[in-house]
Amino acid sequence: MPAPDPVHPAKNAHPHAATLKRLEQSSGRLAANAIARMDATLPWYRAMPPENRSWIGLVAQAGIAAFTEWFRHPETPQAISTDVFGTAPRELTRAITLRQTVEMVRTTIEVMETAIEEVAAPGDESILREALLVYAREIAFATAQVYAQAAEARGAWDARLESLVVNAVLSGEADEGAVSRAAALGWNSPEHVCVVLGTAPDGDSELTVEAIRRAARHTKLQVLTGVLGNRLVVIAGGSDNPLQVAKGLIGPYAAGPVVAGPVVPDLLAATRSAQAAAAGLKACSAWQDAPRPVLADDLLPERAIASDPAARGQLVEEIYRPLEEAGSALLETLSVYLEQASSLEGAARMLFVHPNTVRYRLRRVTDVTGWSPSDVRSAFTLRIALILGRLADGDSQS
Repeated sequence: MPAPDPVHPAKNAHPHAATLKRLEQSSGRLAANAIARMDATLPWYRAMPPENRSWIGLVAQAGIAAFTEWFRHPETPQAISTDVFGTAPRELTRAITLRQTVEMVRTTIEVMETAIEEVAAPGDESILREALLVYAREIAFATAQVYAQAAEARGAWDARLESLVVNAVLSGEADEGAVSRAAALGWNSPEHVCVVLGTAPDGDSELTVEAIRRAARHTKLQVLTGVLGNRLVVIAGGSDNPLQVAKGLIGPYAAGPVVAGPVVPDLLAATRSAQAAAAGLKACSAWQDAPRPVLADDLLPERAIASDPAARGQLVEEIYRPLEEAGSALLETLSVYLEQASSLEGAARMLFVHPNTVRYRLRRVTDVTGWSPSDVRSAFTLRIALILGRLADGDSQS
């Protein structure tokens, strides 16, 4: 547009001044008509609370006012179109969906179109109609831009929020604040929760996180996840089988061990699962034939040897103490059996009993502890539990 001419002011007059004046005078009525049309034709608008409807009314008014200003200065369409949503862009994207916003914009444009014959000065009808079509296109782009920016900002905020929750669980600082933040991310407090740890792959961590989310959707799990350093951490809810959880999520992990912590009742208790998984990941190198994925509880002996106090306590309380309470015969039989290289006959000779008696007692050991002395791996776990139990007894007597 040419610069204003201070010598000849008449040259500065808008070429469609009469239409512009009519448009300015009609803007309030057009906005009211647009709101009335929405109320009559859009059920979701009628169902909204008054505060949300007021936001939509503000945007409709701003849209018509912006068209008037754009008609005055058509050389700046993008800036004016984007400013339509400046009244409350964040509130708008939270209150209504993109589809609803498109319906709102379409309704407002339709109301303006029906008023063209009335608003335009004689001879300006086609000019005003063409201007409205161009402006409608600009508003469509502005709408997409607002929602894209809101989605990007929301994604970045959600990622930070999720990282805070994951960090709180790993560091043992999970509290009601962490639960509230998780709820804001869509965590619906499932009954069964476990933590899966492994090495994060090289590359974009956002792609890794998205791969975990796809795997979680496929396995119908709720997840909170993040890449912390070189670790890929997943807090999974919705299954009481941690091994199945880990198998369903293992795809995005890099090569190396993947450890699933035990199931806990909720997010507040997830620190216990995370700490067990972290200790298992640290100790997993000691079991060269460990399966992948592996349960943290299956790594109890390695964790205990690596000075994990939780593993030591668990072996004593879940294996040694129940055997002790079941009677001295079970402890003695198990100890002798293990010392005799898992030989029934050798243990029977040392105990002066029949091999069937040894066999019966070993079955009782399995019933009491859940670990079978005849299995090499279980026998190793039982042996470590006996050693730790005796050490604990010695400490209590000294």
